[in-house]
Amino acid sequence: MKTVDDLIAGYRRFRAGVYAEQAQLYRELGEGQDPDIMLIACADSRAEPSDIFNAAPGQMFVVRNVANLVPPYKPDGGLHGVSSALEFAVRVLKVRHIVVMGHGGCGGISASLSDDKSPLIGEFVAPWVKLLDEARDRVRESGSVNPQFALELEGIETSLANLMSFPWVAAAVQKGDLELHGAWFAIKHGELHWRNPKTRRFEIVAP
Repeated sequence: MKTVDDLIAGYRRFRAGVYAEQAQLYRELGEGQDPDIMLIACADSRAEPSDIFNAAPGQMFVVRNVANLVPPYKPDGGLHGVSSALEFAVRVLKVRHIVVMGHGGCGGISASLSDDKSPLIGEFVAPWVKLLDEARDRVRESGSVNPQFALELEGIETSLANLMSFPWVAAAVQKGDLELHGAWFAIKHGELHWRNPKTRRFEIVAP
């Protein structure tokens, strides 16, 4: 899609196709939502969660931002978009799973590695990707031959750790009411890598 006219044309195809086939589902969803899964993904246009997981409307509560980051718990009265969505998902919707999904070639990860020398860095991106500073330093110290890929995975670990800094997330996890997961999507190959919680390794999901 290149223009607004393309968007309108897409809507008309949606109405004639997907909506017409699932009209009853949309009527039911108009009364409320009850998803079991919250997905925290990157805003990148190439990694669309509903396509990757073949999910229908109402099945996933999705939050997308630069580099699929979760900030640490910080109840300071500021404007916290990710944290407010997380609070709603866990405390109101009572989701059973939270998945943090990164992807290959992430621009936010590239920005973190750039030392503020990238055109990707701006007045809002720069402080946001500082959430990755400790992970970036670990990657550099490791001598990784592919720091981009390594930091994409370490960024997921950072977000999973930050999720546990929210007291009501930690409490739900400890009670067994909530599980946290990590995933990474290879755009070029269409491959999903799922984090093994025991080994912390990302393993390819068989198609």
